[in-house]
Amino acid sequence: MKNKEIIIRDIISLRGPSIWTYPPSLEAWVDIGEFEDYPSNKLPGFTERLSAWLPSLVTHRCNYGEHGGFLRRLNEGTWIGHVLEHVSLELMTLGGLPDGFGRTRETTTRGVYKLAISNWHDEVTRLALDLGIELILAAVNDQPFDMAKATEQIRRKVDRKYLGPSTAAIANAAEARGIPHIRLLDDGNLVQLGYGAAMRRIWTAESDQTSAIAETISRDKDLTKELISSVGVPVPEGREVDSADDAWDAAEDIGVPVVVKPTDGNHGRGVFIDLTTKEEVAKAYAIAVEEGSGVLVERSIQGIEHRLLVVGGKLVAANRSDLITISGDGQATVQQLIDSQINIDPRRGTSELHPLSIIKIDTAAKIELERQGLDADSVPETGRVVLIQRNANHAFDCTDEVHPDTADVVALAARVVGLDIAGIDLVCQDISQPLAEQGGAIVEVNAGPSLLMHIKPGIGKPRPVGQAIVNNLFAEGINGRVPLVGITGTHGKTPVAKFVAHLVYLSGKHAGLACADGLFLGRRQVQKTTAGNWAGARRLLLNRAVDAAIIENGAEIILGEGLAYDRCSVGVVTNVVPADEKLERWDVQPTGGEYYTTHRSIYRTQVDVVLPSGHAVLNADDEMVASFAELCDGKVIFFSVDRNNPVVAAHLAAGERAVCVVDGRIALLTGQEEVRLCRLGDAPMIGKAKQPEDVAAALAGVAAGWAMGLSKEVIKTGLKTYGIELSDPAALLPTK
Repeated sequence: MKNKEIIIRDIISLRGPSIWTYPPSLEAWVDIGEFEDYPSNKLPGFTERLSAWLPSLVTHRCNYGEHGGFLRRLNEGTWIGHVLEHVSLELMTLGGLPDGFGRTRETTTRGVYKLAISNWHDEVTRLALDLGIELILAAVNDQPFDMAKATEQIRRKVDRKYLGPSTAAIANAAEARGIPHIRLLDDGNLVQLGYGAAMRRIWTAESDQTSAIAETISRDKDLTKELISSVGVPVPEGREVDSADDAWDAAEDIGVPVVVKPTDGNHGRGVFIDLTTKEEVAKAYAIAVEEGSGVLVERSIQGIEHRLLVVGGKLVAANRSDLITISGDGQATVQQLIDSQINIDPRRGTSELHPLSIIKIDTAAKIELERQGLDADSVPETGRVVLIQRNANHAFDCTDEVHPDTADVVALAARVVGLDIAGIDLVCQDISQPLAEQGGAIVEVNAGPSLLMHIKPGIGKPRPVGQAIVNNLFAEGINGRVPLVGITGTHGKTPVAKFVAHLVYLSGKHAGLACADGLFLGRRQVQKTTAGNWAGARRLLLNRAVDAAIIENGAEIILGEGLAYDRCSVGVVTNVVPADEKLERWDVQPTGGEYYTTHRSIYRTQVDVVLPSGHAVLNADDEMVASFAELCDGKVIFFSVDRNNPVVAAHLAAGERAVCVVDGRIALLTGQEEVRLCRLGDAPMIGKAKQPEDVAAALAGVAAGWAMGLSKEVIKTGLKTYGIELSDPAALLPTK
């Protein structure tokens, strides 16, 4: 079997809804060669070795829809392309990604399969495919495979390329509310929520509502203290110092123990607490001054450090830190005890997926050990409890314990600084009691706080902090969408798209149009192109000036890139003429069973993404297009040159809507009601010739405008003015 190969012939990155699924996916054309004659049940020991390396494959239900379904397929016999799908998905899951989608289908070339899987990031998915092939070949040939190394490779790639947990929590909360999101940096946490004029942006736990001035204030710890104390928020006494000697003078004035920290540091770097001697203060000053532009000395508040999250002026989550200690056994060193008693906890790790961090003997820990007469190599006697860190790892959720007065105080602190999202650090003995009664105080107000401690606390229940941030950005009932019309079909897409853009312009909205003739903003052409352009369509969605987007999508876009948007308010399908398509590049068959890509599977994509509140606009005179009506989550408006078309007649009998030609006039039909707009000859885009394709384009455009809620007056005016510059002037004269 060692001469058998698995070769990826091509990879297509589908960045939006496609023939496979709604979210981004990667389509790999996999050539399994001689494995076509060797399904899994004909490979001795293969299933056993694969299951030993990936025991979690038992959770894959496959098409049996049951626990262990995929393992059942392996035992019964399935092809290597299908196996690669499941192995790659499982590797990504082990790397920390959510469960994903996968499909494997034959092509017309023997031994070559199309494998489509969820694509959280191109580099991660491609690595999973490569490692999946290595693992499968090792299992086939009974060779060793380093599963731990492969998993770690995936995890590192996920850590570098996937959204951080804070950003992912917000993006997922937006998705749950039907708000689309676009990642604006390939490996960063800048994300757009919503489209066009309805968009908002986040960067980790900061939003486009976060004031630059407020963020600057929060970085200046002394200024923050001055501002919040002026409104009665309790803060520790202290001042900024400019030398180690000045730091000790301040400590003597305040009274030990004291805290030494940078004036503008973050993430707790350079912060030293409970310092009592001149030597400790001097050491702390030397480190703190390197972490920021100045150093603060403050009274040390006795108690436990807490992190409270305020969003939109309300407390939404709270977490308590803990003391990190070890217990001596008379044999192991301090470092060995840290590794065996603390860092062994599976919740601890170096990635953002771990709620607790690895404990290291840093400068602060060294000072703490020195106080106890120890260092990293010391061997504590049996039973001795050694303190490593005083306030480490905000691990314990305590949201339900926060006293209402304290919740009001932290909300006031965030409001005074000016932050819409703030992490408030406070120290007190008991968070369930008012701060003033126990001498507690707020020690920091932070912009862009980490959400991980609230999403995945070490102990306690997770809090819906992502949802709180999304709800603060988008009022109830707002989904961050602008009217979006997607248009596809074999012929007539461009004239329909341009006509709809004209109607939107007449309605007073700023329209963005991406079509085969180029990219348009309002009446201005900003890009020229001769084919569908995914990047151009995406440009519209990133533009705050766009009130409504009209996007043309040919079969090549759907097959080669996916749609530029997740859902649309109106989806138009003009017609499907397989004989006129040249789609050999994608191995498309005019008709066929479920195992091949067909024209139906391509063009239905536009209907599949129509929102439940939206409309599909379908050509009733095209049998395949008309059949898409059953796939639409929203309503359907048919268009036809014949109001007696059986599809239209049945639709109208059900009280639904259609746009047809009635007595030579374009008419809006609802059940038995009829509104005639104008004669065909009055529409310049149709003209005297009244070519069938021009009539169909006009009907489709009228139906799309009607679906968008445009008034009959706007639609009628649009019909009589669009294409006027191309018409015979005589055609513009009034007709009887």
